[in-house]
Amino acid sequence: MAAPMKVVFAGTPEFAAVALRALLDADFAVPLVLTQPDRPAGRGMQLQASSVKQVAVAHGIEVLQPLSLRMDAKDPQRAAEAKAAHERLLALDYDVMVVAAYGLILPRSTLDIKPCINIHGSLLPRWRGAAPIHRAIESGDPDTGVTIMEMEEGLDTGPMLLMESLPILDSDTTGSLHDKLAEMGGRMIVEALNRMAAGGLPAEPQPEQGVTYAAKISKEEAKLDLHRPALELARKVRAFNPFPGANVQAGGVAVKIWQAQAMDGKGRPGQVLSADAQGIVVACGEGALRLTELQKPGGKRLAAGEFLKGFSLDGVSFE
Repeated sequence: MAAPMKVVFAGTPEFAAVALRALLDADFAVPLVLTQPDRPAGRGMQLQASSVKQVAVAHGIEVLQPLSLRMDAKDPQRAAEAKAAHERLLALDYDVMVVAAYGLILPRSTLDIKPCINIHGSLLPRWRGAAPIHRAIESGDPDTGVTIMEMEEGLDTGPMLLMESLPILDSDTTGSLHDKLAEMGGRMIVEALNRMAAGGLPAEPQPEQGVTYAAKISKEEAKLDLHRPALELARKVRAFNPFPGANVQAGGVAVKIWQAQAMDGKGRPGQVLSADAQGIVVACGEGALRLTELQKPGGKRLAAGEFLKGFSLDGVSFE
């Protein structure tokens, strides 16, 4: 039996950390981790290490956090950090680089050192890009999954090595679906590397048909347009939970909507049709939206009944 591959791992958020843990649990040697620089987070805006860095440090793995991997970057600091990272990779004894939600583009100079394998949270070629989980829910896709692919310079265009799918449930949010796909990705990357080591994992080019792009989520998108159909808005609420959180204006107050269901109903878009412990029913351009979990600025996420105890809807419409 061949010795486990030596893996350089590049990733940043929890989705990637799950995969790194899976590799370590499967006894892959991970001599080096690349991750994004520490970022301010929390109320105190203290510098916080990425989820991947926390796993790496806990296991005594060397960590590099360059601002860029492009040695031709115009900013001298970025170029210097990229050069240092490149030289470290050239000097390191490893077999493959595994990339998951890293957040930096890998230039040709990096891709040419050793094979680079990506864990992507969609059924490629659908939803190439930064936010495949959000976009799959928002668009009403019946299913999604994980693709393990060889990396090339194009955006998620490389040949596919493994793919698995799972249904998107009506109850799924981006948060719940993220966790399912992260677990799937961790399991699949272990399988992929084991099969690669045994010489039994051919790559398949992506189909030319069915390509879509999952643009990065912006906070501006989180505003619900109540002139749109309720079914579309209910998907958007699920897609933007937990980030950035869908929101509406209620009497001039920005209210976040964490859970909602589409239902029958008629009225002027934004008109409150009913409000009780079961939810606040608001008319939409088509149908109505029952808001069941809400949050006012500075407050907690509350079920509709609790929310109504501290928020009067007298004369209020949503917009």
